[in-house]
Amino acid sequence: MDTGDGNDLTAHPDLRRILRRVVALNLGYFGIEFAVALAIGSVALFADSIDFLEDASVNLLILLGLGWSLRQRARLGMVLAVILLIPGLATLWTAWQKFLAPVPPAPVALSLAGTGAMLVNLACAAMLARFRARGGSLMRAAFLSARNDVLANIAIILAGLVTAHLWASAWPDLILGLGIAAVNADAAREVWEAAREEHRAAA
Repeated sequence: MDTGDGNDLTAHPDLRRILRRVVALNLGYFGIEFAVALAIGSVALFADSIDFLEDASVNLLILLGLGWSLRQRARLGMVLAVILLIPGLATLWTAWQKFLAPVPPAPVALSLAGTGAMLVNLACAAMLARFRARGGSLMRAAFLSARNDVLANIAIILAGLVTAHLWASAWPDLILGLGIAAVNADAAREVWEAAREEHRAAA
């Protein structure tokens, strides 16, 4: 019982170009944010930088999976759901290290990096939004990642402001990092459920 989603997507002339742009943007900002996270010791930026790497992987797998059958796309969607958990697991480890040495990150760099990340994710979300309802779990995975990242980036900006003006502590950054992990876990659950429904439909 193929819904024809795959045919709609592969026939769209802009999709491959958009996916390539999204992959490039995510890989580029992963390098920037990861470097800043290491320099200032930020759990939230570390989690978000790993998330950029995850987003690049998700969109690259989607690009490779275009034209596959509904069942093949459903299986790939399950793989992507597992990939969505990776940033959360990495964040938990980093948060534990931060808990042992609770030094606050540089707030200005934290907010600036969060602002750049927000702009990148807004661009990616805008490009992917038009396809999110037409590609099943694959495009759902890509759009959910970009959408959730925008919310996380706004929180990172606010965490920098709080650290600078209200609470010069490692806790805002640490709490936010754990929050990003929780958001990604929920996105993984949604993608997994969507992929299971597609697999049942294909069977």
